[in-house]
Amino acid sequence: MNVLITGATKGIGKAISLKMANEGNNLAICARNIKELEILKTELTTKYTHIKVFIKAVDCSIKSEVLDFTDDALDALKNIDILINSVGVFKPSFILDEDDEALDFHLKTNLYAPYYFYKKLAPAMKERRFGHIFNICSVASLEAIANAGSYCVTKAALLSLNNIMRAELINHDVKVTAILPGSTLTNSWEGTEISKDEFIQPEDVANTISQILKMSKGANVEQVIIKPIHGQV
Repeated sequence: MNVLITGATKGIGKAISLKMANEGNNLAICARNIKELEILKTELTTKYTHIKVFIKAVDCSIKSEVLDFTDDALDALKNIDILINSVGVFKPSFILDEDDEALDFHLKTNLYAPYYFYKKLAPAMKERRFGHIFNICSVASLEAIANAGSYCVTKAALLSLNNIMRAELINHDVKVTAILPGSTLTNSWEGTEISKDEFIQPEDVANTISQILKMSKGANVEQVIIKPIHGQV
């Protein structure tokens, strides 16, 4: 199958890219850093010689770049069977302390990008009556975190968008799944002295998506919450 993954060179996005390639899927992947994308493409195509990997440097907060990447991915792979909206930004702050642009900063990447990818790719899935969309939300979609106000607001909105996607596609055999991870050991925790066993691993999310994709045609996992065993870090 052909899989489009955003935010593909780090953390959860990279783990998903590696897992999807390992399972024989062709990939269209994006991130902001072209050198990191080229390194990842080399890693993937060297190890998995039978797959196609299309890369493009994209700032997902910019609508035109999102749309251009989608068009180019379709040109390269002809169709997209699985859309995985993994890209996200997080700038910790209390809403009362942040500048007025903070909400817009989070909205453009955490909400608008998945919205535009959905509008570009879902019509063909709907017509083919085949496809699966995964939205990497967060436990912050459900829980209020005081020092993450704009992040929580936009992740809650992404979960709502996810549910609207499902409502629109449910009668057309296209599946939609929200993944809500808690504290995950990504680069943002680099240098921490907290044990890795207190975190979710990016591979946990990738393996979850892999297992969901192996389920029967008639089964759809609507939402998955993954939390550290001892609670949020």
